[in-house]
Amino acid sequence: MSETTLSDVLAPHVTKGPVPGAVGLVARGDRVEVAAVGYADAEGTTPLARDSIFRLASLTKPVVAAAVMVLVDEGRLALDSPIGHWLPELAAPDVVRDPAGPVEDVVPAARPITVEDLLSFRAGWGFPSDFSLPAVQPVFALMDPHAPQRLPEPDTWLAALGRVPLLHQPGEAWLYNTCSDIQGVLVSRVTGRPLPDFLAERIFEPLGMRDTAFEVPAAERARFTSAYVPTADGGAERVDTPDGQWSSPPAFPSGAGGLVSTVDDWWAFARMLLDGGGPVLSAGSVGLMTTDCTTAAQRSAADLFLQGQGWGFGGSVDIAARDPWNVPGRYGWVGGTGTAGYLTPSTGTVSVLMTQLALSGPSPMPSVMRDFWAYAGQ
Repeated sequence: MSETTLSDVLAPHVTKGPVPGAVGLVARGDRVEVAAVGYADAEGTTPLARDSIFRLASLTKPVVAAAVMVLVDEGRLALDSPIGHWLPELAAPDVVRDPAGPVEDVVPAARPITVEDLLSFRAGWGFPSDFSLPAVQPVFALMDPHAPQRLPEPDTWLAALGRVPLLHQPGEAWLYNTCSDIQGVLVSRVTGRPLPDFLAERIFEPLGMRDTAFEVPAAERARFTSAYVPTADGGAERVDTPDGQWSSPPAFPSGAGGLVSTVDDWWAFARMLLDGGGPVLSAGSVGLMTTDCTTAAQRSAADLFLQGQGWGFGGSVDIAARDPWNVPGRYGWVGGTGTAGYLTPSTGTVSVLMTQLALSGPSPMPSVMRDFWAYAGQ
């Protein structure tokens, strides 16, 4: 009897639905296994392939954190630099007196927000486990994972964020998502260049990530998938097509979730981190990105997102063996559009999974991801 293959693991999830398809890559050192099963759309008109293009969603976050660390390596930023020097809109934020209280009841921030606060997700803006808090509601208006064309250009976006009070004092709490968008604007302000241009020159081109960008050109859209969200009856509803939201450059290139990519492109990014930075980063910066920087109390409060693990810069870092695939030091993250990418420095393993069916929430992870991670961890 033959051994189980990656295709064997992924195919049942497509056959049973509602996942239209999946492309997975597992690299164990020099041994690389790739499987593409199912279709780019629910109608089954285009089979998925190794080079199919997917919306990365939050797998964008590690990439943008790496861009910030490029500037740290160059001495153009320091981790303890107050961000207000480049982002004056955020130089003197207010903080709600009580996270559960009204947004009008505020006090001044006790100290400036630093670059490290952004990278560690502890600036004070973002999502806690309780989405109903009053100061969280305005932040929801500043994101749309399925419709990047809806957001305004960066200066307008940042001005709107600056009018939203912090949920916690800088450095106190881990809050999800928003800090990555701020990182993207910071990179653009420091360099004087649009974020897409800087990422292309300093990360994508050196690593050969030819299909990673904030838009999909017309010539490549035959490889681009449709996007779906799960429905209450167990089905899937289409929310974007290859000629939709990613067919032109967005006004706001989201550092939290705007990139598209392929399994091989994200594997190239992961290899760079495993190799100690390669042509992109210093080994010291890679070490900072992939080291947990949270406290036990912060992890506990953010368990909805972190599920017992820690956080480095741009991604989670495994510290607790909550599931069989958790390995101390394993770094990566999950994208809400149905993507996941992790690297394990201790074993040299990289696992990248891309589907086009969005997650129903931060947790629990869909069964296709859990089965994929169990396979990759063998």
